[in-house]
Amino acid sequence: MSAPVATQPPRAPQEPPRATRSLTARVLTRPEIGAVAAAIAIFIFFFAVAAPFRTLPAFSTVLYASSTIGIVAVGVCLLMIGGEFDLSSGVSVVTSALACAMVSFQLSLNIWVGVVVSLLIALAIGFFNGYMVVRTGIPSFLITLSTFFMLRGINLGVTKAITGTVATPNVSQLDGFALGKVIFAGDIPLGFITVKVTVLWWILFTAIATWILLRTRVGNWIFASGGNPASARAVGVPVNKVKIGLFMGVAFVCWFYGMHLMFNFSSVQSGLGIGNEFIYIIAVVVGGALLTGGYGSAIGAAVGAFIFGMTTQGIVFAGFDPNWFYTFLGAMLLLAVLVNLYVKNYALTRK
Repeated sequence: MSAPVATQPPRAPQEPPRATRSLTARVLTRPEIGAVAAAIAIFIFFFAVAAPFRTLPAFSTVLYASSTIGIVAVGVCLLMIGGEFDLSSGVSVVTSALACAMVSFQLSLNIWVGVVVSLLIALAIGFFNGYMVVRTGIPSFLITLSTFFMLRGINLGVTKAITGTVATPNVSQLDGFALGKVIFAGDIPLGFITVKVTVLWWILFTAIATWILLRTRVGNWIFASGGNPASARAVGVPVNKVKIGLFMGVAFVCWFYGMHLMFNFSSVQSGLGIGNEFIYIIAVVVGGALLTGGYGSAIGAAVGAFIFGMTTQGIVFAGFDPNWFYTFLGAMLLLAVLVNLYVKNYALTRK
């Protein structure tokens, strides 16, 4: 009788090794890489052709101009990644500032009462935009365009009816103004340079938005809501709540910038803000976000704002005709859309 032959259990099939992307591939697939390259090129250009651009005070001015765009662009970026637009953001800034100034001045209240009331008004505008979009299914472009026209008329009509002019009274003598100026419009000495506090707020808001997008479940919901809302709903993402929250987020940063305008200048012109909504959107697109939603980064939006800050101030420092800025604006928008489309296609196909 032959001895039994020892048999070995069959080996489990091994998984094929995962292909790891090179560092270059990972860098090139970042949404903001095109904006970073453009920012470096623009900085080198103005550094070479404009002597005042090379000074620290000029750099402080560039940072301030960038922050006034970047603060609102952070909220607009999250909203666009979520697949929506807000064309009322420019006038919402002014609505917040006007509401704070007039409530406090006309009722002889502490300025912080107006700050709180204006925040509630801003959040109500954001909620209205978001609720109308998700409830009616009408594109956010049309909903917020309607809000834009309504707020534009309210800003001018109410201000003129109450004050008799198109500007608010000077509120610098109201109680609480000094503290508000420090928080919203103060100067921060850093030793070698003095910057506006808005620069620090801009960096903080960008950091918070980046953390939300990359490290939280809400960030995943935002990307999913913008990329494919139907699929997102199928896996339990509260798409409607996410979109309403994003509109209210835009309203919050609009309110914050509105407070800066009021505390920085003590009086607000009711006709300001018209057209700024396009600057915010273009800054976000230049920073790598897609107009179709589901793709982008808060860092990219910050870089896009920095590009506009460099350009607006660099043209002045170089002595160029400022009307050329709008030519640059259109060219940058077209180039950004083409680059962003290429980067997204590269990210989808590159292993």
